[in-house]
Amino acid sequence: MKIGITCYPTYGGSGVVATELGLELAHRGHEIHFISYAQPIRLRGDEANIHYHEVEVSRYPLFDYPPYDLALATRMAEVSQLYDLDLLHVHYAIPHSVSALLARQMLADGPRGRRLPFVTTLHGTDITLVGLDRSYLPITRYSIEQSDGVTAISNYLRDRTMRVFDVKKPIEVIYNSVNCDVYRRDPERTAELRKEYAPKNERILVHLSNFRPVKRITDVIEIFDRLRKQIPSKLLLIGDGPDRSVAEWLAVQKGIHEDVLFLGKQDEIHEKVAVADIMLMPSELESFGLAALEAMACEVVPIATRVGGVPEVIEHGVSGYLADVGDVDTMARYALELLRDENKLQTMGKQARAEAQSRFCSSKIVPQYEEFYKRVLERSS
Repeated sequence: MKIGITCYPTYGGSGVVATELGLELAHRGHEIHFISYAQPIRLRGDEANIHYHEVEVSRYPLFDYPPYDLALATRMAEVSQLYDLDLLHVHYAIPHSVSALLARQMLADGPRGRRLPFVTTLHGTDITLVGLDRSYLPITRYSIEQSDGVTAISNYLRDRTMRVFDVKKPIEVIYNSVNCDVYRRDPERTAELRKEYAPKNERILVHLSNFRPVKRITDVIEIFDRLRKQIPSKLLLIGDGPDRSVAEWLAVQKGIHEDVLFLGKQDEIHEKVAVADIMLMPSELESFGLAALEAMACEVVPIATRVGGVPEVIEHGVSGYLADVGDVDTMARYALELLRDENKLQTMGKQARAEAQSRFCSSKIVPQYEEFYKRVLERSS
C-alpha cells in the first residue's frame, strides 16, 4: 500500500507513535509518505520506502495566524495525486482530520474524481483537552464522524470519546506498540552508561516526557527526593518543555540538583531508558502511557498513576505499580521497596518485558493496522 501519514513532528507521544508506525510499515514493504510542517524527530533520512513532504505555510500580513490546516490540506491532495496514495492516516484529530477531509473533497471534485479515504487515530489531548474546547468540539466531532475509519490508542480513550462527543462512528482500539528488538536491555551498553551516569554505582531512576504540566514533573522531583534520602541514586530526566525550569529550581531548593541530570531531548531513547532501574510516570492523565511501555520493554519497572489508559498497560504488582495522582509518598515507597530487593526488582523487570512482548510488540500491533487499512479500502471502493 501507499500510505500518507500526518502527525505533529514534535516530542509528544502522538508524533512518536505515528513515526514508529510509519517505519514499521515501511519495513514491511509499504510505501510511506510523511506530510507535515517539519520532519518528525524520530525519522532519519536514509530509510527505504520512506518519503517526507514538507508543508510550507505562507505568512501574509492579512493573517494573524498562518492557516496551517489549509496549507496541509493542499499538500495532502498534491502528494496523494502525485504519488497515487491509497489512503491517508492522520494522527491527532485537530487539525489533521479536518485537513484530510478537505483533501478528500478536493480530490473527489478534481479532474480524476477519485475518492481518497482517510483514517484518524485519536491519541489523547486531541479529545481530552483540545477537542473539549467549545470552539473546537463541533469540528472535532464532525471530523471524526466523517473519517473513513477511526482508531483510539486505548479502551479508555474510545469510551471517553464516544461518551463526551456523542460519536456514533465505530472506533476500533489499536494499542500503541514498541519495537521489542530495539527496546531491550543490552548488558554491555547498559553497564557502560551506568558508569557514566552513576559512577559510584548508585541506583538510577528515569522520567521521559515533554515536561508539560499534565506530566507533573515536580512530583518526579518529590518522589526522587524521598528516595534519595534512603538510597544513593541518580535521576535522569529525558525531554524538555515549559516545566523544566520549575523542576530545576525545585531540585536546587531541595539540595539534590547534582543528582538530577537533565538530559534534554535525546535520539537513542532506548539506550537511555534501559540504563535505569525504575521509570517514574506520575502524570495527571495518560490516554495510554507510551513511556511506561518503552520502559517495560527494557526491563525497567514503571511506577505510574492509576489514570486513563495506564491500567490497560501496567498490571499493578506484576509489571509495575500504580498509585493515585499526587500520592508521591506511595510512589516513593514502591520505588524504595524495589530498590531494596534486587530479586524483586529483577523479577518484575522481566515480567514487564514479557508483558510488552506478549501484548504490545510492533510485530503484533502493526498487522492490526494493515488489516484495518484493508477494511477501510474495501468499504471505500
